[in-house]
Amino acid sequence: MTGGTTTATRTAVDGPGRSFRPLAGVLTATAVSVTGTRVSAIALPWFVLATTGSATMTGLVAFAEMAPYVAVKALTGPLVDRLGPRVVSWTTDAVSAGAAGLIPLLHARGLMPFWVLLVMVAVIGAMRGPGDLAKSVMVPEAADHARVPMERATGLSGVTERLASTIGPAVGGGLVALMGPLAGVAVNAGTFALGSLIIAVALPRGMGRSAVPVTDAGPAEQEQTAGYWRMFREGFTFLRSEPLLLTVIVMIGITNLIDAGFVSVLVPVWARESGNGPAGIGLTAAVMGGTAVLGSLIAAAVASRLPRRTVFFAGFLLCGAPRFLVLALGAPMWVVLTVFAIGGFGSGFLNPILGAVLFERVPRHLLGRVHALSGSLSWAGIPLGGLAAGASIALVGLIPSLIAAGAVYFATTTLAGLRPEWREMDRLRGGASGEAAVAPETARTA
Repeated sequence: MTGGTTTATRTAVDGPGRSFRPLAGVLTATAVSVTGTRVSAIALPWFVLATTGSATMTGLVAFAEMAPYVAVKALTGPLVDRLGPRVVSWTTDAVSAGAAGLIPLLHARGLMPFWVLLVMVAVIGAMRGPGDLAKSVMVPEAADHARVPMERATGLSGVTERLASTIGPAVGGGLVALMGPLAGVAVNAGTFALGSLIIAVALPRGMGRSAVPVTDAGPAEQEQTAGYWRMFREGFTFLRSEPLLLTVIVMIGITNLIDAGFVSVLVPVWARESGNGPAGIGLTAAVMGGTAVLGSLIAAAVASRLPRRTVFFAGFLLCGAPRFLVLALGAPMWVVLTVFAIGGFGSGFLNPILGAVLFERVPRHLLGRVHALSGSLSWAGIPLGGLAAGASIALVGLIPSLIAAGAVYFATTTLAGLRPEWREMDRLRGGASGEAAVAPETARTA
């Protein structure tokens, strides 16, 4: 950044009092948005299957949403920092609400050819990326207002997302069964609209403003400083200088790719071949989601007092390879559910630690850019996970695919922990570095 900064990054509470309203507002908007998205994740594929009968087209719709999500999220970090996360959040949610609302409306009028559906879904995905980013970027500022440890704030955010991810599919399945898939898409439009309203109206004035610092340089230099590509390069340069964050991105990127294939292909094929059927898929997801909520709640309460690195890799040890192995061994359902329950509990500790590390290491004025890049790179393999899993099953079958995926997962999340960068997780006791620091009361334990 250029010198002469007169207004530092906004990190402190606007007033002397402690307020939980900002944190509650951000978490509520996140819960509403995620719930609607999970409802749509049931309704939209069912709509495509019911109208086209094609699994290929169903997969294409999923790709049409996730590819723009990842790409646009990577590029909008500078805009989030420049415009402010609050503006980006409510405007993108409003556009998503409009696009989702058009789907049942156009279908009812006979104006929904498949290519139009792809366009609508792509718009939703492109808006969801920066919208999700903006809400996440506001978590540290909300934690400042509430004066809670960052692990607790990110833990509560994780609990919120996991609860919404557990409730959303259940609501979506019932809604689709009773009223049809387009009712679920309409509900998704309503949740986007409600999330936009919460962020725009319910948060306190002044929250979520632009994080671009004001300098005493001349107008020409200020314009250059605030330029999009200059801001983008600043975020990229910072990320490249952080070995720990880069190592985390590579590790999470690999596990996300494997998890995407596991959820979208490996588990459904296992359910079909084992005779457990769709009920088995739903039961394993519900058990793992429920215990993940429990783990996140405990993490939100005590993670700030635990050794981060130990808890982080223990969590991955529980939630990673055992899931693949228990399916490959053909274990009875009660054993499968037990392993998935333990794995869900371990996974609940991961996001609070990852979120705290990111928010601590990144200066607030770079948070949108760095978070956008790191998140998008971590998600880059998700659109390809199902394709890779399907190809593996076609080549070698289900059991070898499960074993191979589990082995790669284990190596990625266990052997990678031997690298020296991970020690930085436990070095940030007592506060963050540079401009990323938060309110003095916020403890930074392990």
